[in-house]
Amino acid sequence: MELNKDIRDRILTAADALYEQAGRASFPTVDSVRKVAKVNMNDAAATMKEWRRAQTAQAAPVAITVPEAVHQLHSQALAALWQSAQNTANESLRAAQAGWEAERAEAETINKQLGDAYDTQAAELEAANRRIDELTAKYQAEQQRTTELAQRIEETRKATLVAENRAAIAEQRAVEIERRATDLRAELDLAHQDAVQTRTELADVRQAQQEQRKTVAQEALRAAERLTSTQTERDEARKETAKAREENSHWRGQVEALKEQQRGLLEAIKTGKKSGGTGE
Repeated sequence: MELNKDIRDRILTAADALYEQAGRASFPTVDSVRKVAKVNMNDAAATMKEWRRAQTAQAAPVAITVPEAVHQLHSQALAALWQSAQNTANESLRAAQAGWEAERAEAETINKQLGDAYDTQAAELEAANRRIDELTAKYQAEQQRTTELAQRIEETRKATLVAENRAAIAEQRAVEIERRATDLRAELDLAHQDAVQTRTELADVRQAQQEQRKTVAQEALRAAERLTSTQTERDEARKETAKAREENSHWRGQVEALKEQQRGLLEAIKTGKKSGGTGE
């Protein structure tokens, strides 16, 4: 298969450049030319054989010509002419043999370079495969970490939603508690107002009791005065006294009822305060 011209030109250019860099002291290796030209090993090896032959084929091929001595000594014996022809043939043979030996040595050099280049490529390929394995393992580890991170992010998102729901419920309960506290404060205010009204009513009751006691005392005094004036008046006074006692007993009953009512109101106020204190 004929080699692509662009590839061939790149190989030849690279070989010439490397040869000049070496001061034409040694031919460049196939692997070095391959790397510079950026081609595969087979194309580099085939083209380098051609390039090396071109470098070694500088001398003109040996031409078999009749020696000058033959022309000058054409009269000499046929043996001398044959000897000269044989010498010329031997020189051509030696030249051909030297060329063949040089080409064989060149082929051996190319083959050795190819072997070394293939060994180098094999080592590079092995190193590349190890690097690929390392990168693959690293990629798989990164994928695993990415998956774990995604799972943690999802768990965090769910936990955040749960926390937000709990916060919303707590906020709603706080609003309800605040509303209940407001209601309880209103109830407590009403209880305080009731207590003030009860105190006022108790004060009025005490005042009424004091007035009633004054009235009873006055009536008793008048009865005593009538009792000491005359017997008749005493009898009447007794009647009045009995009546006053009945009235006094009546008033005392009323006073006791008022006292009982007062104690009930005071107990109710105390109970209301305890209930209000517990609610707050």
